[in-house]
Amino acid sequence: MAFLDTRVLYTGFVALVALGRLAELALAGRNRRCLIERGGIEVAPGHYRWMVLVHAGLLAACPLEVWLLDRPFIPALAAAMLALFLAAFGLRWWVIRTLGERWTTRIVCLPGTAPIQGGPYRFLRHPNYLAVVVEIFTLPMIHTAWLSAIVFTLLDGLVLRVRIAAEEEALARFSDYGTVFASRPRMVPGRAER
Repeated sequence: MAFLDTRVLYTGFVALVALGRLAELALAGRNRRCLIERGGIEVAPGHYRWMVLVHAGLLAACPLEVWLLDRPFIPALAAAMLALFLAAFGLRWWVIRTLGERWTTRIVCLPGTAPIQGGPYRFLRHPNYLAVVVEIFTLPMIHTAWLSAIVFTLLDGLVLRVRIAAEEEALARFSDYGTVFASRPRMVPGRAER
C-alpha cells in the first residue's frame, strides 16, 4: 500500500512539524506585539530573515532529498533520531512555557526586567538553541537525509553565531543578564564558555 511507504509517512511527519512551526510563529508574533506594547525593544532584526530561510529550507529539503535521492529508511537510525527529535521538541516547549509571554522568535528585550532563570535556564543560557540544533540535525536523519542534516546544521550554526552574540549583547544592555548568567554554559551542560 502506497500510504505505508516510509517516504509518504516521513513527508507527512515533516508536514506536521511545519504546521507546528506555523502555530509557533503565530504565538511568537502575538507575544512580540504584547512585549512591544509594554515597552519592549526589538534589536538586531537583520539576521532574522536568514534564520527563517534556514528553517523553511530544511522543511522543504528533507522530504525532497528522501524522494529525489532515494534515501533509505533504516529503522534503528529512525528510532534513535526520532527519540532525540522528540526530546529536543520537549526541551523547546519547556523553554516556551518557562518564558511565557516573553518567548518570541525575534530578539525583544523589556528594559529593566530581570532575565528568567527558572526551568531549563537554571542549567543553560540558551536551551532553546540547543533544542533547535538537535531538531535540525535529527529531523532529516529520521529518513537518512544526511545531506540536509549536514548542510542545514552548518547553516544554522552560522545564523546562531550571529543570533547568540546579538541576543547576549542586548540582554546585557537591558538587564543584569551578564552577571546572572556569567557562570552558566551557553548550550552544552557542564561546558564553560565565554
